[in-house]
Amino acid sequence: MLSELIQESLKQSVHKIALTLGVPAIAEVNVALEQPASADHGDYSSNIAMQLARPLRKAPLAIAALIVNELEASGSVHGLVLRTEVAGPGFINMYLDWQAWARAKGNFTLPQHTEGSKVIVEHTSVNPNKSMHIGHLRNSCIGDALVRVLRATGHTVEVHNYVDDLGNQLADTVAGLLNVPLAGEHVRFGDYCWDIYAEINKTYAQQPEMVQKRTGILHALEEGHGNTAWIGTLVAGQIVKEHVEEMRGFGIDYDLLVWESSILKEGFWASAFELLSQTEIFVQETEGKLAGCWILKQPAEDATPDTLEEHQKDKVLVRSNGILTYTAKDIAYHLWKFGLLEKNFSYSEFQSGLWTTGLSGQALPFGRADQVVNVIDYRQEYPQQMVKQALKALGFGAQADALHHVSYGVVSLSPASAAGLGIDTSSGKSSYAMSGRQGIGIKVTELVRLMEDMIESTRSDKNGLSSRLIATAAIRYYLLRFNLGTEIVFDFKQAMEISGNTGVYLMYAYARAQRVLSKAAAADGGSSVSGSDVSESGVGESGVGGVPLFPAQLEAAELALLRQLSLWQDTLYTASRELTPNTICNYAYSLASLFSNFYSACPILKGGKVSITFRLWLTRCFTETLGEALDVLGLPKPERM
Repeated sequence: MLSELIQESLKQSVHKIALTLGVPAIAEVNVALEQPASADHGDYSSNIAMQLARPLRKAPLAIAALIVNELEASGSVHGLVLRTEVAGPGFINMYLDWQAWARAKGNFTLPQHTEGSKVIVEHTSVNPNKSMHIGHLRNSCIGDALVRVLRATGHTVEVHNYVDDLGNQLADTVAGLLNVPLAGEHVRFGDYCWDIYAEINKTYAQQPEMVQKRTGILHALEEGHGNTAWIGTLVAGQIVKEHVEEMRGFGIDYDLLVWESSILKEGFWASAFELLSQTEIFVQETEGKLAGCWILKQPAEDATPDTLEEHQKDKVLVRSNGILTYTAKDIAYHLWKFGLLEKNFSYSEFQSGLWTTGLSGQALPFGRADQVVNVIDYRQEYPQQMVKQALKALGFGAQADALHHVSYGVVSLSPASAAGLGIDTSSGKSSYAMSGRQGIGIKVTELVRLMEDMIESTRSDKNGLSSRLIATAAIRYYLLRFNLGTEIVFDFKQAMEISGNTGVYLMYAYARAQRVLSKAAAADGGSSVSGSDVSESGVGESGVGGVPLFPAQLEAAELALLRQLSLWQDTLYTASRELTPNTICNYAYSLASLFSNFYSACPILKGGKVSITFRLWLTRCFTETLGEALDVLGLPKPERM
């Protein structure tokens, strides 16, 4: 990456200066780089001289001057830096040779340590008891974007969807199917179960004794045989099939469905229990509220009254009635993910290319990850900590450190969107939370249909992307563009806007650039207008290596676009390291906005031949880079909208 080349050159210069001054070897130098907002202050800037003032016992300005002299003497940064200046109170500002950058940009690589690293990304993991709603969809979009980011940075990625087919939610739906009569028009089974789930929870409120039926069903599901267990298996199987089909419509796929029942039936929890029993933190309580429960004992410093009360249930692994908690099975699952159990599942095909765990099938090389990424909302932070704690207690500290919880805020509906769905908004709240128990929310299929209809009724040109593709892309981007910790208030109209930070805006920018390139190709007799096809005015005679001759003086809009293009690999790597897909959204939106400014300020197909050729090359660089960003975000790359 360009930033790494510059950072390494600065580090080498600093060490040489330290030796010259007779200062003992400086510890690892943290060279921070930034791209100044104004190009007048350089294309890259560093404050390293100010950091070194104390260890080198010199003024920052003097240190900066020494570093600049060393950089120039060594001819470092591979000729990419045109000039370097010192600015008060000690900044080092570097101005790139953009012609040299253009020739070298295809040779920049991402850090090599990512290659071959296997990452398991678990996302979606929706309870298989009813249709998915938009809150579930945020999880899936974040997870899939992370999969794409990690693959784009050289990781081997295995995608899991964990199916909790032994949990309370499925038990509630089964209880509803067995005890609550319900009629009505339903297209899909999951939609029927959506209403059943709401009805059984109303019944619990009116008839508290009915809750005992859930406990009986939970026992039956865990035992795994008999009428009730088979009903649960059929319900979960059909609903998961519908979930997978829904997500495929958003370009989201999985490698493996891991069924919670498989963890239990194939002895994974038994093996985990045996390991945990050898530690001091896994104990059975003999008194108090948790008497009879097997728990993970908390360190004394963590055992504040508030924490104990708030997370009392989360540290329980086996309830007093013998039923396992989600956390217990999750610990066993993660031991397997890291290859720490001498056990494996059997695998069979659920659908073409999608495998599922079960009691029969074949052996396949799933699991054994170097890193694990779990996309789960912020409310599951403490249970995720329990999994880490269990791994550390078992002596697997490295694996605990390689377990990453990508936490995110929940999704609610704006007043306008809620009212459009028939939800009572008379309370005047700023947002309306969704509740499966109350049947409040919007199913993913309904959301897509509503937005598709709105797009279809307002668009004039219907020859480009289908309205459905535009709708799914708009929804997906809207759910990705916010900081992960932000609680999203979803608004239909905002998601579809053609200006501002939306998926539709990005796709329009890409299509506009493709249109320009198509016009240029048509005017040139149908050639691709690639650099080597153009004569004196362009690349063939005036440029080198497929890169055109740059104008002697770049326009402000041209330079701004070039500067943003140069940040792509750094941005991609940052997103993979920090697991933040919204980083890609911010970059892509800035890139599209700068292209729009360039398009308006610099007529691409008018002017001298050198100018036209350069601007076409810049447009092509834009489509290539934005295209890579759209791929990572899971959005289409339309030739026309």
